[in-house]
Amino acid sequence: MLMRTDPFRDLDRLTQQILGTTARPAAMPMDAWREGEQLVVEFDLPGVDADSVSLDVERNVVTVHAERPARADNQEMLASERPRGVFSRQLFLGDNLDTDRITANYQSGVLRLTVPVAERAKARKIEITHSDDRKAVSA
Repeated sequence: MLMRTDPFRDLDRLTQQILGTTARPAAMPMDAWREGEQLVVEFDLPGVDADSVSLDVERNVVTVHAERPARADNQEMLASERPRGVFSRQLFLGDNLDTDRITANYQSGVLRLTVPVAERAKARKIEITHSDDRKAVSA
């Protein structure tokens, strides 16, 4: 369902998710599972306004962007553990998924994507034709 990529890239992504950077805060946590004939993916985006969430699809790559705005400068922060700024996450989907029919729903800080399995990837029965007409070959 989901395609694996370069392990060093995955390690880099994991480090950025855990630690984040000042230019790019920690990424959004994600769960993915298969539910019947579809892949379901959920991203945690607590405190993110629905209008700041966008979803782009290019071929088999799904990109989720979201933004949690910075606090006002006139506030004296006593603790700041929740990352702010722009969040971005990419999913590389396999060819067996139908990216033209992705649906998305954002509710209670969770973005849920549903990606159906492509018709061409579903199991199907192939009919075998046969003929009882046997002809002798003469030499």
